[in-house]
Amino acid sequence: MIKQYLLAPGPTPVPDEVVRAMAQTMIHHRTPQFSEVFAEAREGLKALFETKNDVLVLASSGTGAMEAAVSNLFSPGEKVLVINGGKFGERWQQIGQAFGLQVTQLKVEWGKAVKPEVVEKHLKVYPDIQGVLIQASETSTTTLHPVREIAELTRGGPLLVVDGVTAVGVLPVPMDEWGIDVLVTGSQKALMLPPGLGFIALNERAWARTEKAKLPRFYFDLRLERKNQLKKTTAFTPAVSLVFGLHASLEMMQKEGLERVYARHERLARATRAAAAALGLKLLAPENPSPAATGIVLPEGMDGEKLLDYLRERMGITFAEGQDQLKGKIIRIAHVGYIGANDVLVLASSGTGAMEAAISNLFSPGEKILVINGGK
Repeated sequence: MIKQYLLAPGPTPVPDEVVRAMAQTMIHHRTPQFSEVFAEAREGLKALFETKNDVLVLASSGTGAMEAAVSNLFSPGEKVLVINGGKFGERWQQIGQAFGLQVTQLKVEWGKAVKPEVVEKHLKVYPDIQGVLIQASETSTTTLHPVREIAELTRGGPLLVVDGVTAVGVLPVPMDEWGIDVLVTGSQKALMLPPGLGFIALNERAWARTEKAKLPRFYFDLRLERKNQLKKTTAFTPAVSLVFGLHASLEMMQKEGLERVYARHERLARATRAAAAALGLKLLAPENPSPAATGIVLPEGMDGEKLLDYLRERMGITFAEGQDQLKGKIIRIAHVGYIGANDVLVLASSGTGAMEAAISNLFSPGEKILVINGGK
């Protein structure tokens, strides 16, 4: 039996404490017991978002929270600016177009961060833009975008809607301090939960827009959810077991301390990048790398899919492949959520034997294979 190591950027490993919390006997969601746990979890989310605003819990993926943002803020035909530098920038575009918005794309080379001055130029050229939709951390390219600087450009203007799925809980994203209007994330990344919960916070400026927005909404009507969640309940049936897990995961993060959580992510990210550099391998996003995951460009001629299959089947190590145009060309090593130094250094367990086996089974003489060696 091979021990499994999950080092992909979502879903991420779930701690035993969270598993035990989710394994509690099922209870009805319209009870004081659930309401107490739910309310405490929502307070913990406010601390994580660094906001005084309500953070709503949705029974959905992170994409559901993204859709909720669009459908609650805008009206048919309104213009939005999408920062498109990867698969999840494309997702903002797809959601906007599906709801009949006029989507202006600011395309960014994959692996690069958007430049604030370019955003500023677009806002001047298109003064009727009602919203700017961006990723804080573009998971597909492992790139950080300068959200803080862009928030300075949108104050009092278009709403800034931020996908923080691989940013919240990984690095500071202080919603109130930076002036982010809407911030969303999901359960299966830094929050150390299975997929199934989406989270969204709106400031008062954004809440005012929900009253004017004309796009259709029912399940994701945030006005209805806010009304119910302020009463410690939900508009529709919640994911009860996941809420218990959320309560436990937030307690773990609070016990560790958010500053230590952020420092741990940055430390593991730096170690992974340094290991890649020591092997002469290039990073996909060397200038603005995300502390959630590291994208490593594979040497020409190396089949990334075969490498990942080999590591998963023979070594029990799961990384993520590249998406779309990067498929087979990069691997993404995650260091997000319930990941520690030993998990990153487990790559050393592939050591000399794995390198020899990989070379003999997959590669030709002279080709390279990634082995991060943390010891003898």
